[in-house]
Amino acid sequence: MYTHTSVLLSSVRTQSVVTVRRPDVPLSLPAATVPAALEAGAIPIDVRDQAQRDRDGVILGALAIDADDLVDRLTPGGSASLRTAAFDSRWLVISEDGHDAEWLTWHLHARGVIGARSVAGGHRALRRTRLVAGMPGEHTAREAAAYSAH
Repeated sequence: MYTHTSVLLSSVRTQSVVTVRRPDVPLSLPAATVPAALEAGAIPIDVRDQAQRDRDGVILGALAIDADDLVDRLTPGGSASLRTAAFDSRWLVISEDGHDAEWLTWHLHARGVIGARSVAGGHRALRRTRLVAGMPGEHTAREAAAYSAH
């Protein structure tokens, strides 16, 4: 398990990110801790492809972002970044088996997005622990309210 933190160094014309190892900040979270992370405000990001979501189901409340676009979408300040992207945003990246999510999370940390975490074992681990359907959190309440309003 990789652990580190990033420090953003800015100048008038350029920005660079320096990555420093921090043993107290894990890059990935065990599937069993996902409900607590969501309750604390983490936003789930589903990087599985559409075929995987069709086969295994969607993650209620998760943003579905293509893995190829994820780092640019969640890094603030870029032309492709989400409006809500911030260096301290708490993203919870979920791939099918956890490997892609951990790699993407590492790249987010390298760019200074230090609140990003991945789910160890990915969607498979969430299914094994039966945490996929009805995952708690503010995002789930917003989704349920939006569905019931229509």
